Formats: sequence, structure tokens, C-alpha cells
Amino acid sequence: MAISDSNLPVSASEVQSVMEKDRYQQALHHAANGQKEPLPEPVFLRLLTMERRRAERSGRSFLLIVLDGAQMFAESRTAMARVTKALCACIRETDLIGWHRQDAAVGIILTELGAADQNSIRRALLDTLTETLNSKVGPEQAEQILITFHFFPGEHFDHKGGPSVDKQLYPDLHATKKSKPVARLVKRAIDVAGSLAALILLSPVFALIAAAIKLTSKGPVLFRQGRVGQHGVVFQFLKFRSMRVDSDPRVHREFVNEFIRGSANASPDEKKEAKVYKITADSRVTRVGALLRKTSLDELPQFWNVLMGEMSLVGPRPPIPYELESYRAWHKRRIFEVKPGLTGLWQVYGRSRTTFDEMVRLDLRYARTWSILLDLKILLQTPRAMLSGEGAY
Repeated sequence: MAISDSNLPVSASEVQSVMEKDRYQQALHHAANGQKEPLPEPVFLRLLTMERRRAERSGRSFLLIVLDGAQMFAESRTAMARVTKALCACIRETDLIGWHRQDAAVGIILTELGAADQNSIRRALLDTLTETLNSKVGPEQAEQILITFHFFPGEHFDHKGGPSVDKQLYPDLHATKKSKPVARLVKRAIDVAGSLAALILLSPVFALIAAAIKLTSKGPVLFRQGRVGQHGVVFQFLKFRSMRVDSDPRVHREFVNEFIRGSANASPDEKKEAKVYKITADSRVTRVGALLRKTSLDELPQFWNVLMGEMSLVGPRPPIPYELESYRAWHKRRIFEVKPGLTGLWQVYGRSRTTFDEMVRLDLRYARTWSILLDLKILLQTPRAMLSGEGAY
């Protein structure tokens, strides 16, 4: 069953998003008629976010140049005025200039970069900017301005487990961290209380599952795997082992990469007139493992990940690092914008019956509309999804 936008209500934040796009277009029109001074920081950062999201969808790159002269600007307002006036005069009509940090760092967004390679663009622009700064404030003060270049789309994930978000290009993510402080505290409290209660109350179930796994197949009870958490940080993801220990991971890797690219063939569901985007008859799965997967009981150890703060009860499912090799730029927002979770809109509304793009849209919608009430609603609907077994293999 494919998930369309009509399955979920239109929220006030989505209406606001449409209105912001209109303001974005108006600002671009204003900039095209010539800017005489940098845009204020809040306006510029919002335009930067909108430009980044446009590039995520279109694949057409842009460049953000940040000129950080905090110390020099603080010491000389005259020098700051000369620099900003000169920069406004030398940008193209299609470019935008504004405060990346108010009265401290100037940002310039350059679109339509053409066919030249990034190194050539960087060298040419650095020469032009250095010459402009030298002529306006002199070489000594110009040296106090740090110039950095940030191309987008680019490779923002190094697959080695470290934070990978370019803070210059993602100012909205850091603003999001500061939003809803009370709600975020409540969400974490629910995560701790819920995961701790589950680990204690379900301990007999854990013991029974562990015994069943140990008695029916060789290998450890728990399966540990590196997964990508929020902001690209890799953590050890826990599950009850449902496969034989000698299973070839290439089978899943090849399938999931095809699934992300949209070239995977959907398997027919024997019970319903629907298609499933998952390996349904996997010979690597043990008999106990098949039951655990069907009921999602193999996911129970992740309550420990939630207790440790690596996951939340509600959020997008964390991907395996190699999956990101096939991600498009806009797909990566699902790991940047919110902490991964045990359950979420995808598990409740679609599971394996959705395409990858539809799953990502559900994850991004959750990130936009997140609230404690929405989390509680998803948590209440999750047991029904687990017991029905729809889309679980």
C-alpha cells in the first residue's frame, strides 16, 4: 500500500512552509534588483536553508562563501561598512549576500556555478575576494578575515562514524536543537521511563527468546551492527539474532541499494493484493528468526539503545552506513533532523509496503510536525501494527 500525502493531515507548519516559500521568492526578486547591504541574519539563514533544500531536490549545486571577520568588524565599524559595501557591489544579480552571523561573518550564496570544477571555482573566487578586500581595507586588515567555501550538494558523511553535518550549511538544524526545550525534555523523560520499564517488565520474554535462539541455532543471542544515528554518528544497534551466523550480508546490501535507487522489484504479498519492498523468502533467516521478525520481537533489545540516548522510542529507523552510499542529498535529512527511533510513522502507516522515497517523506514529515502528542499517538498505534504483522518479514 503506497502512502500518499492524503493519508496524513495537513498541519499548520506545512501551511507556514508554503508561505515561507513565497517570501523566499520575494527575497530572491529583491536581491536580483541589487542588494546595497547584507540581509539580516535570520532572513539570510532562512534563505540558505531554502536554497539547500532546493538543491537537494534538483541536484543543481550552489556555493556558500563565509567571510568571518568578527574581530576586525568589532574593532572597526568603518572597515565593516567598506567590506560589506564592496561585497554587495561585486556579486552577481543571481547571488545573495547576508549576515551568516550578525555583524561578524558575511555569507554569499552563489547559484548556477556552471561546469567548472570546485577547485577552479574556489581559486578564482579566492583571488577576486582577496583583491577586493585588499583594496578596501588594506592587506593587514584583510588577513584578519577568514574565507571558507562550502559546496552543496557535497559529501557530508565520511562513513567512519564521526559527526558529518557542515554547520555552515545547516544552520536550521542547530536552531531546531534550541526549539521546544520543555517538550524535548519531556520526550527524553518518556524515553528513559518507557525503555527502563520495558527492559524490566519484558525480562521474562527476553529470557524465553534468548533460550529459543540458543537452542535452535548456533551463534550469539544478540546481533550487533553499526547504524547511523542523528548527525551521522554511528552507534552499536542491538537486535535478537534472526539469521544464521554464516549469512552473506551482500544479499541485503545489493537489495537495499536497489531499493533506495528505486530499481528494486517489489515482491507480491501472498495474503493481500499488495507488493512488499523487502526480501520476503530469505533462506538466511532461522525458523525462530522468522517468527521474531513477523512480530517485531527481534527489535526488543533496542530499548537499551533508547535508554543510552542513542535512539528514541519514536523516530526514523537508523540506516546501515553502506546505505548512505545510495542516498540522494534530500534523503540524508532523515538522519540529520531527528534522532532515530524504535517506531515511527513508517512503521504505523506503511512498513515494507512503501517505496524508499515514501518512507523518507514520512520521516521528514515527522521531523516537521513532531510533538509529544504525535509521539503518544504513534506509540499507541504501534502494538496494532506489530500484532497484525503487515509488511513485516
